[in-house]
Amino acid sequence: MNALGKKIRLLRHGKGWSQEDVAKRLDISIPAFSKIETGITDVNLSRLNQISKLFGLSLVQLLSTTDSEEDRQAMGQIEDLNKQLQTREAEVIELQKKVIELYEQLHKK
Repeated sequence: MNALGKKIRLLRHGKGWSQEDVAKRLDISIPAFSKIETGITDVNLSRLNQISKLFGLSLVQLLSTTDSEEDRQAMGQIEDLNKQLQTREAEVIELQKKVIELYEQLHKK
């Protein structure tokens, strides 16, 4: 993943948007947006301008490759939150299994 794609991904996660959300806002397909994030495709100036406006940044801010301390902290927070979310999702799945087991036991009687 290139630096620009990584930055766009970070911005997207910061907003809590899925790739589908951003693709719709940019009026492009999900695979096309995914290629932008992964650096597979080159992005033209018009699309970069559209992306910068979507995230409330200037084009210079979007293209800036220097990571500020604030960006690094945000990335760390996003990673921590993703780990917490994965843990909670696993807990929900386990609780759903228990509910199903109890429901089945109740209806066997």
